[in-house]
Amino acid sequence: MTAVTSARGRTEVVNARRTESHDVSGIISLITYFTEKTFGRINVIYLLEKANLAVTLSNEKNEVIAHAAFLDYPNWNIVDQADWESFLHENYSDKKCTPLNTLFMHLFVANNEYVVGCAQEIIRTVFNAVPEAHFILLFVPSHVDLGPGLGTFFERMMSVPGSTVDVDFTLFVCHRHHHCPQLYIRKARVEDHDDLMPIFTHQNEILRETYGEYFLAELIEAQDEKNHAVVCEDDGTAVGFMSVCSEVNIQLLHDCFDLGPFHGLCKPHPDDILKLPQESSIETDEEKSSQTSEEAESVLSQNSECISAHDMDIQMDTKTEDVLSQTLDIVTSHSTTESVQNNVSEEGVNNVSNAELPIDDVIGTDLKAAGTPTLETDERDSFHPVYRGAVTAFCVQLFCIDEKHETRSLDFLQYVFNLFPDKDFCIITVPHLVPEFLLIQNFVRVNPSSNSTLDHELYVFHRAGLLKSFKVRAATTSDTPAVEMLIKTLDLNESVLDDLKVFTQARRDPDGTPVQAFVAEVLDQIVGISVIKNEMDIEYIRSHYNIEDFIYFNHHQQEEHGHLYHFALNPIFHHYTKYFLKEILRLAYKSCLYYPIYPQSVDGKFQNPYAHSLTSALHYMVPVRPRRQIVYPLEKLGINAPSKQVSKDQLSYALNHINRKLMLEPKVCVNARIVVVGASNVGISFLETLIFCPHLKFNNLTLISTHGLPGKNPPGSTNRGFLIHSHCFNDKDYALMSLCSWVNVVVDKMTGIDRAAKHVVVSKGKKVPYDHLVLCTGQQYQVPCLTGADISKLWTNREVIHRCKQRYTGEVPTNLFNLSDDQDCLKAEHWLKENFINSHGNVIVYGNTIDIYSTAQTLLSLGIHGSRIHLVQPPLSSNVTCLNNNAIEKAVKEALSTNDVCVYYDSMLAQWNEGDHPDPITCASFTTNTRPFKLQCTAFFNFSNKGVDYETFKAINDSCLVYDGRLVIDANFHTNDVTIRAAGPLTKFSNIYYANEWTHSNFSSKEIGFQLAAAMLNLFDPTLEPVSEPPEDLDRLIPMYKGCKIQGGVLPGGYNYLHISKPGILTRLDVQITQPNYGMEIITGDATKGNYFRIHVNQYCMVETITCFSKEPFPVSNYVCLFGQHERVLNNLCSRWKEGLIKDLYSYFREPWSMAIYHDRFIDLKKELRQILISSQGDGLPSLDQLVQQLVDGELILSEKPKKYLKRFFQQNIYKRLVEGNILGYLNYNSYHLPMYAWSGIV
Repeated sequence: MTAVTSARGRTEVVNARRTESHDVSGIISLITYFTEKTFGRINVIYLLEKANLAVTLSNEKNEVIAHAAFLDYPNWNIVDQADWESFLHENYSDKKCTPLNTLFMHLFVANNEYVVGCAQEIIRTVFNAVPEAHFILLFVPSHVDLGPGLGTFFERMMSVPGSTVDVDFTLFVCHRHHHCPQLYIRKARVEDHDDLMPIFTHQNEILRETYGEYFLAELIEAQDEKNHAVVCEDDGTAVGFMSVCSEVNIQLLHDCFDLGPFHGLCKPHPDDILKLPQESSIETDEEKSSQTSEEAESVLSQNSECISAHDMDIQMDTKTEDVLSQTLDIVTSHSTTESVQNNVSEEGVNNVSNAELPIDDVIGTDLKAAGTPTLETDERDSFHPVYRGAVTAFCVQLFCIDEKHETRSLDFLQYVFNLFPDKDFCIITVPHLVPEFLLIQNFVRVNPSSNSTLDHELYVFHRAGLLKSFKVRAATTSDTPAVEMLIKTLDLNESVLDDLKVFTQARRDPDGTPVQAFVAEVLDQIVGISVIKNEMDIEYIRSHYNIEDFIYFNHHQQEEHGHLYHFALNPIFHHYTKYFLKEILRLAYKSCLYYPIYPQSVDGKFQNPYAHSLTSALHYMVPVRPRRQIVYPLEKLGINAPSKQVSKDQLSYALNHINRKLMLEPKVCVNARIVVVGASNVGISFLETLIFCPHLKFNNLTLISTHGLPGKNPPGSTNRGFLIHSHCFNDKDYALMSLCSWVNVVVDKMTGIDRAAKHVVVSKGKKVPYDHLVLCTGQQYQVPCLTGADISKLWTNREVIHRCKQRYTGEVPTNLFNLSDDQDCLKAEHWLKENFINSHGNVIVYGNTIDIYSTAQTLLSLGIHGSRIHLVQPPLSSNVTCLNNNAIEKAVKEALSTNDVCVYYDSMLAQWNEGDHPDPITCASFTTNTRPFKLQCTAFFNFSNKGVDYETFKAINDSCLVYDGRLVIDANFHTNDVTIRAAGPLTKFSNIYYANEWTHSNFSSKEIGFQLAAAMLNLFDPTLEPVSEPPEDLDRLIPMYKGCKIQGGVLPGGYNYLHISKPGILTRLDVQITQPNYGMEIITGDATKGNYFRIHVNQYCMVETITCFSKEPFPVSNYVCLFGQHERVLNNLCSRWKEGLIKDLYSYFREPWSMAIYHDRFIDLKKELRQILISSQGDGLPSLDQLVQQLVDGELILSEKPKKYLKRFFQQNIYKRLVEGNILGYLNYNSYHLPMYAWSGIV
């Protein structure tokens, strides 16, 4: 907040922020005749869409006081946007303006009373937000005077003799040094102590508490040739401090971080060992990367040792921050550091950060095609390159700067590099939980090695990174050798070179797609390459991805959408990545870039031609959420179906995006180590929510899962049919997320939790450190505990001890299958095909969950005759069956009987192999309510006794987390450890809530995961308001979630089954129907005929339950959209049913009118319409919401029925017109998805 003062002495407190869409009307209201003379006629919405930076000043009432928009090319279309630099140098005397340090003002408006103060505040804000910018330029028609606002801060730039450009336009310039000057850096003196201590104390008390009152003075006095302390001063006062040291514990860094791209922070030496010996391992991509980096950097390092001041651009973006003293203790070699234990995560760790780190620029692992690399062997895990050369790095031990001068933090680096002329790298380590402050946002984050348990992040900055001669231009044929040298170790380097050749020779692909290639160069040396093509599939992208979360699509021409194919940049210039991308957009006349990531193929090979080369630009792009698609009845729609570009089915991919607006918008990097245990629906939903936060980048997300990430089913696999489907995620959803691009994966099982040391123990004692631990392992089918009854004694169920709560401790038979996920199902399918289908014997399916029916159908579909399948159901633990529908149960029983499948009821498992050695199971004995029986058995599928895995329970219990049948949590997902959260069926609410019947099992797992992520985002997202504590009378209430629960699959007889219901405690359907407030049920078809469709509409006319049972497949995603809708929205469903107009609900919901309800943005339309009805739309006109409240309170006396009065009020006032306008606008804007509707303009 800043106060601006008018010429009359009035003061207004203003807040500078980025411009938002709702500011448009306020900006337009400030446009005057003088504005149009200065800037021309401006389409504000279009300008905001294309601006690199737009700043708004608003007052305490959030009213727009001033606004300015800035782009990276001149206003008034003075010159082609790609050629302005040469134009400026030819026509004006100042030759310092470059695309890196210059912005152009395209619009400035302000309240006339505060115009001078507003102009000053906006200029100051721009220079702070864009530290690289040194000049703001503005072209104005020659006959126009700038006036008192901008004229106070802009000065005229003189043209060169002979130039005629001044005839029409005058160029004005605003210099950074008048607003945010570079700070003076010098050696620290003891007398600086009094200036600096308030800054340290304000930011952190730890240093003073640890090292005493005068630690800073002692540190300054202790300077020698290896230790230096420097300060920055403003007007003679020290406002910042940095302590640097040339002694670095390089061995610790080698052990804990992958320093290959930086040649181990050492000088090249002929005895360096950069890869495993050839006889023990083939050369890996990661090892090749270190060679590439060495070659790329060694050349630059020769030039970087004598860099003059004018070659530097050190005015980079930073933030006030105090790097804690741990830095000193970790990095310097003389410090008292604890030895890092050789505790590795699992062999299957995936290094997520390759999507962000500079190693991407040079290694050959292809993120696009294969996600993240997996380390295969212990040998490869344990290998570290050996560097014999001298250490070429110094470290920052302590850093602090006053908040007012935070953007000048990088002013230190020029000075400290000069203190160590033989060093090429400046390094800094920070604890994981310290937010990534702006100083290190210009450093390169180094990827930790898989065996690192160090609780710090490492950041590196190369001396050459200070160079400001970074230029981007179109590639030429002569660049090919240098580009080939730069990318020679990339797996897809040939693809890059082929596309570069296409550009230099033809400018177009063989299919006619325009191709453009650009190179980045420093000191005439090529350090980066990028190839883009026109995005020819933009209609598909618009209809399948939420790109309109980031752009107004209609303001972008089709040719302005680009497809990023290749992007490689030397890691020491990684901080120029956004500038490289910004220049690509400017030079290529693009406004948006898209980068797809295709899923890994089954055999692990690249999915050409879809594979693009690796891109380190992914960190700066935003992942785009996929859109739920309507399943269209294409034959029924005919010519009214959407175009093939919208409805076509193609290989799914995860989409990443960047546009001009996002170029100067920083991301918040979160280094906190968040470890998720269990790849359950809750865990996947939690991770999905985090990675799709566009302004956050989580660097240390880790998933521990027995089978790794889900979604790896081979095409055509039937194994999913064994288990009933929750419809939370499917293989396509996993492809659209590309979790492997953002999440480390430990393929292992949790066996312990060390809460004191904050790490999870997995198999073989290996450790995964965490800052926040999320447990969502769920429940699995456990090995059934045998009753041990001797059936020769003819025991019945009443005479045996029921041991369902006990744990089986014997040897687990190899032909016993407890299926929990797709990988278990895949193994079972392979085993059946190899050992059972073509042999003799029976398969026993034991349990009373719905999975026994889906498994029976899968067995039948594999070609196993029904007479070999035996369904054995133990006694029910409640009176609610798994199907809870008599009609469907009858149809399933008939189907089982038709297929000769034997079904046994109320049967308890007594023994395997008559009590002998159980592996393998050859027979199984059961007791019943009458006579026991024995079955021959070749395969035993168990679907009874679902519970928490014993090893998981033991890990939880041994770590002293409260466990009471399930892991105990509170309403905010917390366990009794503040750093450990849990969710899903693993958990139960604490007894203080008095709600033991309610657990997360009663709710949608996908919604639970989303809410868990939302609760944790409050810790990391600075844009969120702090969460207030609930009142005392509400802090004992459990949260109630509203998302529907879904079960679906294929049941015996080939029936497709779907059941959608509200969350709640299960009760028998026939009991529910008898309740007076039950509502109404609508049923069409017959279950035995395979056309059964049932809808339950509750007493409030809302759809509460949907049950489908059909021989024909049906669009599940469409039907899920029906849940929670009012029956009137469904084309007056109840009245049509009562009138006998609906004979078949399947046909009814395939009719064209229903397509809008299935649209992913229908919920947004409902919210907009509701907002109209609850808001007053005119002076003195009450809202409909207020009218209803007055009727309820008896404040209105009516001569007609309230419903009739409200309807007449709605129709006679503006509400009806507004509602109709919104609906027509919705249909018009989404016409590419909904062409079957007519809207204004086509009728």
